[in-house]
Order: sequence, then structure tokens, then C-alpha cells
Amino acid sequence: MGDGTPDHGGGVDAAAATYGGARDLWIDLSTGINPVAYPLPVFEGRDWSVLPDDRAQAALARAARQFWQIPDGAAVLAAPGASSLIARIPALMPPGKVSIQAPTYNEHGRAFAAAGWDVGEEIAVQAQVLVHPNNPDGRVWAASDVTADLCIIDESFCDVMPMQSLIALSARPGVIVLKSFGKFWGLAGVRLGFAIGDPAMIAKVAQMLGPWPVSGPALAVGTQALQDVPWADAARARLAADAARLDALMVSLGPKVVGGTSLFRLYDTDDAAGWQHRLARHQIWSRIFPYSNRWVRLGLPGAPADWARLETALERVETGR
Repeated sequence: MGDGTPDHGGGVDAAAATYGGARDLWIDLSTGINPVAYPLPVFEGRDWSVLPDDRAQAALARAARQFWQIPDGAAVLAAPGASSLIARIPALMPPGKVSIQAPTYNEHGRAFAAAGWDVGEEIAVQAQVLVHPNNPDGRVWAASDVTADLCIIDESFCDVMPMQSLIALSARPGVIVLKSFGKFWGLAGVRLGFAIGDPAMIAKVAQMLGPWPVSGPALAVGTQALQDVPWADAARARLAADAARLDALMVSLGPKVVGGTSLFRLYDTDDAAGWQHRLARHQIWSRIFPYSNRWVRLGLPGAPADWARLETALERVETGR
């Protein structure tokens, strides 16, 4: 963490180059993106042809406040993806010590280290990052865990478990809650994320992003999706059922469930690299980690045909074929 080495899901192009098979035939289970994406609306010509106006941006902010039940005292800022916010937030304060409990999403540590911060796991620090629920093990945090002057609560995966959200803390001074649109709604290519929290700090981030940070089409789909509560409820139920189905498949072959969320599952295996290799021979890409030779993380298949391919691949993995 913070060593400058990228470590992400994805990378299917490189996997296809190594193991063969047309790129479009690969099943990417290395990310935690909902495989059944929110249906795109019909965009108007002005969504593409004019600069996003204040009305469109305000409509998205209202939809976000309603969906996430954001306190009145917190500010809302839409951005071109949560990653763009993660990269800028360390500049909100002079560098000091930041607490980031490992293992977790590594971009936070990279961003703070690049800004000159001392990244560690101490408790008495100037800033802290709580990935809630944590990636990759699904650990959740409590309000009592928020102790630093600057606290980043990354809720990129929390939309599958809204009752666990710490959004009520976003009205506190020094607190910023991050939300990712691409994960739960399955539209990572839209590049939409939110910073919610301390108005003074949110204003500084807005200045860093400059005018019109979010595209017209992203404003349109984000506003519609955040108002579609029935879709969100149905998605949560489907994801929970599919996560249980995936657990049953994996446990039947020996791996143990370490944790995760209903968007990704983390398993303890006898040989993580071996599992990744054997699945890749069937054009299925998984996620392993540089800090563990046992952990394998799998996202969820979407289409019935993808489930069938995974089940067949797992059968062959078991028999060594």
C-alpha cells in the first residue's frame, strides 16, 4: 500500500494475450461491477451537444440526496468517477500521517503517498481512510471508528447494504463520504462518482475539478437511476441470491468463504495463482492479490450462459482438466 505499484481488477486484454481466446469471449470476474447493468435511458441531443447546465447538475444532486438520505448539513459534489476524487482528496490538508488499515483498496494509499503523506496503520493520525464495506474482505466500520480530523469513508460498494451506510456522518466537520455509481449500477464506463460531506472541503475539491466535471450523458443517466428505487431493490435481491449461489459452487470444491459483498466474494484457497491460471485456461478472469498467495476474489456472472460456463470451468478445475 502506497508503494506506487498499481493493483486492480480488470486487465482482461493482457490475460487474453497470455491465455488465448478472443477478448469478447472472456468473462471478467476480476471486478466488483454489477454484471446486470442499469438500462441506459434515451439521451437527448442536448445531452451530447451542449455544456451541462446548472439545472442538470442540480437535478443529479437532488436525486443523490434523496436516494442516499444525505443530511442537510452535507454538501454533494458529482465527479468523473470516485477515482478522480481519491486522487485529489489528499491535497485538502498539509501532509501528515494517514491511517489506512490493510488490506484494502490500494488507490487511497497511493494517492496519499503521492501527496507526501506518511501512510500507515496508526490510530492517532491527522487523516484516516475507512473503506466501508472493505475491499476485498467486506469488513464494515462503525461511527465510533471515525477519529481523525480528515476522515474519508469510501462507500463505493455500500449500495448493496444501504442500512449499513455511514452517510449520517457526512454532516460532521472533516468527513467525506465517497460513492461510486459504476459499481452497483453496473455502468463503470459512465465515470460518475460523488463526494458528500464537509461543505468547506467539498468546495475545495470542486475547485480542483474545475467547471463541468461530469458529462451531460452521465448527469442524465445518474439522475434517472438514482430515482429508480424499484430497480435498486430488485438488484439487491438478485445480487444477494447470486452471491449465495457462487459461494455454494466454490465451497463445494474446497475453498472457504473469507468475506466480501454481494458484488464480489473472497475465497481462501490452497493456491490462488493456480486457481487463477486454471480458470484463465477457460477464458474466465479472476482477481488475486500480491499480499496473499491464498485469496481469490470473484465477481458475479451475469447472463445464464456465463453461469453455465463458470460451472463447467469449475468442474474441470476440480478434475484438473
